[in-house]
Amino acid sequence: MRHASSAALMLGASAMLALPAAIAAERVQVVTSFSILADMAQNVGGEHVEITSLVGPDSDTHVFSPSPRDARSLADADLVVFNGLLFEGWMERLIDSSDYSGPLVTATDGIERLDYHGHDHEHAHGHDDHGHAHDHDHDHAHGDYDPHAWQDLAMGKVYVGNIRDGLIEADPDNEATYRENAARYINELEATDAEIRELLGEIPASTSVITGHDSFGYFSHAYGIRFLSPVGLSTEAEPSAADMARLTDVIREQNVRALFHENMTSPAVINQLAEETGLPIAGTLYADALSSEGEASTYLGMMRHNAQVLHDALAEPGHDDHGHGHDHDHGHGHGHGHGHDHGHDHGHTH
Repeated sequence: MRHASSAALMLGASAMLALPAAIAAERVQVVTSFSILADMAQNVGGEHVEITSLVGPDSDTHVFSPSPRDARSLADADLVVFNGLLFEGWMERLIDSSDYSGPLVTATDGIERLDYHGHDHEHAHGHDDHGHAHDHDHDHAHGDYDPHAWQDLAMGKVYVGNIRDGLIEADPDNEATYRENAARYINELEATDAEIRELLGEIPASTSVITGHDSFGYFSHAYGIRFLSPVGLSTEAEPSAADMARLTDVIREQNVRALFHENMTSPAVINQLAEETGLPIAGTLYADALSSEGEASTYLGMMRHNAQVLHDALAEPGHDDHGHGHDHDHGHGHGHGHGHDHGHDHGHTH
C-alpha cells in the first residue's frame, strides 16, 4: 500500500489505465500477534488485507519466541495488531528490533479491565504476588490486569473497533468498507453473546469448573460460570504436589462437576485430577488460540464451542435461575477499572 503513490509518479501516461488493478492487487499487510486477532482482522479487512499471524492456531502465545523472520514480517507490515496488557511479553522487543514505525493497534485499549488477583486464593500461582513480584525478565509474565479480554464478547466488540480504526489509519481509501465490515461483524458478536447467555442460563449458579490454566476470568465475569485452575497465569507453570492436594479439596468443597482440557495446555494435570477425583473430563475448551480446523477455527466459533461444551456437561434442563443475575452490564463501575486506564500498558504503543 505504501508504494502505490510513488509508483504512480513513475508511470507514464500510457500506463495509467493499468494502475487501479495494480493498487487493488497490493493488499494491506497486517501482522497480528496471535490467531484470535488474525480472525478479527480478517473479518474487518476482508479482501483488502493480507494477514500474517506470528503465533498460529493451537500454539501458545505465552511461550512464543520470535525469530528473525518474524522481525522481517513486521518490517514489511502496513499495520501491526497485538493484544496488550502484557499478554505478549515479547512484542515490545520484537517491534523495536524490526524498526517497524507504522500504525500499532493495542486491541485491549478502552476495555473494562479485570484484575488478576481477584481469585488468587483459589490456587497458588507460584509466580504471582498480586502481579507485582514477577515482572523480572519472564517473557510470559503478566501485569496487574487479566489480558484474556476476548473471552467476553462485549470486550471483543472493543477489539473490533480498535482494529477497524487501525485499518482506516493504514488504508484511509477503504474506510467505508472497514466501517461496514466492522458494523456487520459487531452485530454477529452481539448475536453470539445472546446465544451464549441462553445456553449458559441452564447451568446452576453454584457450579464450578476446572481448566488447565487461568484464561477464563472475563468469560466467568460476563457469563457467570466459576472457573478454577490448577496453575496460574502461565501455561509453563507446573502445580506442586501440595497444590494438587489442595485442589482435590477445593473440588470437593466447591461443587466442581467437570474438568476440561484446554487446546494448548498439557493434559497431564487435568488427567491426574480426573484420576484422583473420579470427575469426568467433559471436553476441550479454547482459551488463547483458535483450533487449526473445525468450529473453533474462528473467534465466534470458538466462543460458541466453549459455551456448548460447558452447557452439554453442566446444564440442568429447565433450570434458569442462573441467567438472570448475569446481564449485569459486565460489572461496569464495580471497581475493575480502578481509574488506572492510563499509562499502564501503553509503553508499547510508540
